[in-house]
Amino acid sequence: MLTDPAFIRRLESLYLLARKILGGSLQADRRSTKKGAGITFADYAQYSLGDDYRSIDWRVYAKFESLLIKLFELEEDATIYLLIDCSPSMASKQQYAKELTAALGYIALNTLDRLAVYGLADKLRPLFDPTRGRNQVIPFLRSLDAAPSFGVDTDLTACAREFEARHRRKGLVCVISDFLFPGGYEEGLSRLQWHKHEVFCLQTLDDNDLKCAWKGDVTLECVETGASQKVTVSPREAKMYEEAVAEWNAGLQRTCAKRGLGFVSTTTERPFDEVIQDLLRRGGLVG
Repeated sequence: MLTDPAFIRRLESLYLLARKILGGSLQADRRSTKKGAGITFADYAQYSLGDDYRSIDWRVYAKFESLLIKLFELEEDATIYLLIDCSPSMASKQQYAKELTAALGYIALNTLDRLAVYGLADKLRPLFDPTRGRNQVIPFLRSLDAAPSFGVDTDLTACAREFEARHRRKGLVCVISDFLFPGGYEEGLSRLQWHKHEVFCLQTLDDNDLKCAWKGDVTLECVETGASQKVTVSPREAKMYEEAVAEWNAGLQRTCAKRGLGFVSTTTERPFDEVIQDLLRRGGLVG
């Protein structure tokens, strides 16, 4: 569990390292504007009981069937947006992805940045509404712990389109996923950058993604769509699979470099805190 005291001690060690190396910040320039009752439009937030219904954006509701209220500008630190892949294909990597997300969120809340967390699949699902403060650490960890798998596949473009409609004020967006999206990743990443968000890709894989251990006649079933197909896997097909996956991942790295996005790739074999330590020593979530 993410609220286990031993796990939280590991998170606290990472926060102390972030404070020592980066002054506590996950990015170099995190000054932005505060969202409140001002004049200039800044961002959206999920509607909650008691909010002023006059602030609801009905155009967004008509498009996405989601009640969002408009927020306006004041001075404040930037928001950290963590987008974690919750699709069924992440089943073997889900707990590891949650641990990485927990570490980044823990640091953000302890440095008084605003934090928002979403689940990615065939649509965008809010997991933790934008908030700030050390007292929100346990609610955040509990929400993340309870986050279920959902959806039938992963559509980064659709999720990014909805994110784009929700959050127009510049922030830091970190996507935690295997990035093995049927529809690709380029358009989705482009949309995440649309309102000048800083975007960081944290690719999470396991050995089964990188290597083909099947041999002979097998029936393959897609964990997301349920579609099945009988195939014969020879050493040649296994090699072709591994080469295709390697090229896909290299393409993701090239795309991130071309667009100025931050990028780290890891596997579940590596302890999550080692990944975060190296990320912090490289300068945090920056391109």
